[in-house]
Amino acid sequence: MASKMSERLNFKSVEELLGVVNEEAAMDIEIYKISGFKGHPFKVVDDEKMQELVESIKVNGVLSPVLIRPTGMDTYEMISGHRRLHAAQLAGLTAIPSIIREMTDDEAVIAMVDANIQREELLPSEKGYAFKMKLEAIKHQGERADLTCAQNGHKCDGMKSRDIVAESAGVSKNQVSRYIRLTELIPELLEYVDLKRIPVTSGVEISYLDQEIQKWLFEYIRDNGLVKPKQIALLREVCKTGIMTEGKLIAILNDSQPGRTPSTKNLISEKKLRKYFPADYTEEDMRSVIVELLEQWSQGKESE
Repeated sequence: MASKMSERLNFKSVEELLGVVNEEAAMDIEIYKISGFKGHPFKVVDDEKMQELVESIKVNGVLSPVLIRPTGMDTYEMISGHRRLHAAQLAGLTAIPSIIREMTDDEAVIAMVDANIQREELLPSEKGYAFKMKLEAIKHQGERADLTCAQNGHKCDGMKSRDIVAESAGVSKNQVSRYIRLTELIPELLEYVDLKRIPVTSGVEISYLDQEIQKWLFEYIRDNGLVKPKQIALLREVCKTGIMTEGKLIAILNDSQPGRTPSTKNLISEKKLRKYFPADYTEEDMRSVIVELLEQWSQGKESE
């Protein structure tokens, strides 16, 4: 029992996660020669933790070398170490200890994701794009598991790509699928998920809506507050059976508010109405004109 427990608690070091072998020695590489990883999904933020890292580097230097790969004549691409590189620049360093390794694009993606995915403070958007990138990289290898599993100490014979991504990240296959679905959200809604204004589960449901409809939904949430899961489900159901318009979306959400009786309020957003009125018209002015036009229309219908 003790031996099994120790196996489960055998946490990997950064070097083990990246597959760094003892023979690979770090050497100082000038920072200007290193470019960021294309499509890097993990954000580098100048927050309190970054400032702590900067102060540590000023005193102790960069203790753990970054991992880079050659891209040309004395130029390199960062694989793992974007935060350390940024902190080193802020600390005034011009070079950083680096391990240089030849890698294919797919190997680089897998190493980059595996080196960052275990961080506790990751945002849903970071997980979503990281899982998506790694899944695509593994699929490029033809469902091969050897590169990913070897460096994580797993036996993945016969496992599918999504299973491998889940296994190496310590999450379920369904969680991987949910986070990847978030990448189908428009940027504004995905930011709301990161800010916890929209729950991850609701974000997943919204991701199945057309992007034009997502834009309308974002404007509604921005102006009126959050929508309930039942309202999102209702929108999805209506989209399956008919054409959705912005006015229809607003009416559905207004009428399905808990404890609210169906109404026709806000069928057209103020933003859309504004383009038909002079800039100095108040909301009351616009309402008066609309009511008058509706009266004329109604009288015309009666005379017909």
